[in-house]
Amino acid sequence: MPPRRNTSLFPFFTEVKGANRVALTVLETAVLGSVFVLALAANGAAIRLLARRKGPLRLSGCLVLNLFCADLLFVSAIPPIAVVRWTESWALGEALCHLLFYLMSLSGTVTLLSLAAVSLERLLSILRLRPARPCRRRLVAAVLALIWAFAALATLPLSLFFTVRPILAQGREVYICTLMWPSTAGEISWDVCFAFVVFLVPGLVIVISYSKILQIAKASRRRLDAGMAYSVSSHIRISRQDFKLLRTLFVLMISFFVMWSPIIVTILLILVQELKPELNIVPTFFFWVMAFTFSNSVVNPVLYNVAHFKHEWRRIFFCCPGSSRRKTVTDTTLRHHNNGHFTVSVISR
Repeated sequence: MPPRRNTSLFPFFTEVKGANRVALTVLETAVLGSVFVLALAANGAAIRLLARRKGPLRLSGCLVLNLFCADLLFVSAIPPIAVVRWTESWALGEALCHLLFYLMSLSGTVTLLSLAAVSLERLLSILRLRPARPCRRRLVAAVLALIWAFAALATLPLSLFFTVRPILAQGREVYICTLMWPSTAGEISWDVCFAFVVFLVPGLVIVISYSKILQIAKASRRRLDAGMAYSVSSHIRISRQDFKLLRTLFVLMISFFVMWSPIIVTILLILVQELKPELNIVPTFFFWVMAFTFSNSVVNPVLYNVAHFKHEWRRIFFCCPGSSRRKTVTDTTLRHHNNGHFTVSVISR
């Protein structure tokens, strides 16, 4: 295919920079390299701390591990992107063009679905009035397989429609890895459905789960403050760890939306640019927005480990001895009365 000047094809990471090319590319490589190394270290430490926990992992723990693995998959796209920023032309082949954006979108989808699945699992465990127990391997494997299969199907169009095309840029031929939909209507339909099913619905699941458990916790404390009697017989304990986990997931969800929203908005603007060529989205802008999104893979394990493994985190990264300070444990107790009702109370010790 002969090269052509086509403003409707967005080059994504491919860009002919012109003046100050080397200095700009060095800066970009330094930023990407820092994010890549920090993400590997943070997610590796998080996986290590979770794997070293005493006792078998619950389903929620396996889902959090799945989140960290998705982060590692996400940052695996950084080395090819760094290469493209240096070559200023896509020289990595058609296959990698199909895979790069597909794997990036796949990992982001798995991250959010894992967050939603953990929050829903914790809420259902509490509403069923059953303490958390280690799950069977088949159930864990089925849940993880469902998450990855759904994410793979939802993001499949990105693998199908990304392709390598030659264009003219600053008077010379360059190859770009770009997205070419069969029709604009199909692209708009997929964008809307993807945003609703993959981002809005899981986000609502996390918000509703967190809100419901928070209501249970507040009701428990009100009953305790009112002097409700407590008995050790016929009750189910729901540890404070559940509330801490949901609070951490809520923070992770907020950070996810804050750090992924700019790239989603940018992609929508690229779609608008196809309809209105006067709107000019330059590849440099897209690159820095994407670099900001990559940093979410560092934020996720840091936020989780600071909340759950504060002292172990210090020992790993700062060689500081763990604090021997006595921890405060808060339990929520569901007590079954003779009339069939359940009483929720909170005990701190």
